[in-house]
Amino acid sequence: MFKYLLHLTFLFAITALVSCDSNPKSTATYFGGKIINPKSNYVILYSMEKVIDTLFLGKDNKFLGKLDNANEGLYYFKHGNENQYIYLEPLDSLMLRLNTWDFDESIVFAGKGAERNNILIDCFLEEEKDNKMFYKLNHFEPDEFHAKADSLLLIKEKTYSDYIANHPEETSGFKNVLKIALTYPIFARIERYPIAHVKYSKKTDFHDFKNSFYTHRQSVSINNDSLMYYPPFSQYVRNFLYNTTYSLGHKPMTDEYSSDFTVDLLKTIDKNIKSKESKNAFLKQTVIGHFYRKSSCDANKDAFNAYFDLSTSTKDKDRVRQLLLDSKALHKNQKITDFAIHDLNNGIHSIKHLIKNKNTFIFFWNPEYVSTMYISSRLNYLSQKFPEIQFIPVKIDGNKNDRIHKLDIKNQFFITAKSEANNFLTSKMPRSIIINKKGIVTNGFASISSKKLYPELKTLSKH
Repeated sequence: MFKYLLHLTFLFAITALVSCDSNPKSTATYFGGKIINPKSNYVILYSMEKVIDTLFLGKDNKFLGKLDNANEGLYYFKHGNENQYIYLEPLDSLMLRLNTWDFDESIVFAGKGAERNNILIDCFLEEEKDNKMFYKLNHFEPDEFHAKADSLLLIKEKTYSDYIANHPEETSGFKNVLKIALTYPIFARIERYPIAHVKYSKKTDFHDFKNSFYTHRQSVSINNDSLMYYPPFSQYVRNFLYNTTYSLGHKPMTDEYSSDFTVDLLKTIDKNIKSKESKNAFLKQTVIGHFYRKSSCDANKDAFNAYFDLSTSTKDKDRVRQLLLDSKALHKNQKITDFAIHDLNNGIHSIKHLIKNKNTFIFFWNPEYVSTMYISSRLNYLSQKFPEIQFIPVKIDGNKNDRIHKLDIKNQFFITAKSEANNFLTSKMPRSIIINKKGIVTNGFASISSKKLYPELKTLSKH
């Protein structure tokens, strides 16, 4: 009840924000609102991966953007390290209120277009609850798992039917997005079930699945560029591609993927994804993601050769080539070469001096690929688990303002374009280097997110 009272109060308050800018002949679309406890002084609005507008917070942390000739469809906004999707139509005046301390759960929409966006947020929050339930369901045998998934699908389909019955004016575009938001997360979990069940039941091989286990595939399309960045859709597509590749005869893999599996997955992407842009994106994500999962300088040559054969993006392939060159520039058992790093007071340090007689984990990061929230969470966890090791985050192409909150400011650094470290960071992609007390590299391309990292750090901490 409180949320709806807040919604109503906010509706009256925010209407005044746009009324002075509107007139009977207006063709503009408005997006604005208020941020409680803001993390920055702006909100960025995106369409797919393209920035549409940067909306600065004004008095009372309110913002307002005006879009001329806006296209109907999914957009997303970003504030601080978090983001959320919205659905806009021409002439909408969509306003939001959110508190960054409880980002998704606090979002309330008001104004024209509010009802469709409030149900999308509800779908998002319900999916998070469903995640906990499916963790338990993955332990079930296939028939029981599918029966539970079917029961949940019936509930989602009723939610869809009830909403459409009460909102007959909704466009076909939004109806499609709502159907995806409600049902595709369940379809994604059905596709993931074979590997999840093996993991949680501690089995060594997959079940033999009948075609009827995947009846949802008859009504699902995986080729829609406008939805490829929408999490319910993209997660389904990803799970479908991996499950299809496993069905070619590969054994379950959890720590890292074999070269043969990666090659087959790249071919599966090439066969099933029709859009050139989406295909190139999936190919790049796959080959880079599997490389990082290995958490070493050793690259699967067959996998990378397959990628270069299948991708048609010159820009992507150039970036991947740079990553491969970087992996060859610093190797295990080499003595770390000296380079300069800056602290956030602009003091300059020699890396050799900073790590002298200390087991060290250096994480070079770039906000294009990893969020500061993830870095702080991960490094705090690792430093507590391995107190004998010093963890040093270093921003690539950074400056004195690049502070990561919730990490000790005295232990944060950056490199400039003049640093010698750029010799092994030409791709500008994240890279972790593990160095022992003698200054010898024990892993030249570790991955901060890999499961293989723990035994390496455990071994290092004992010496």
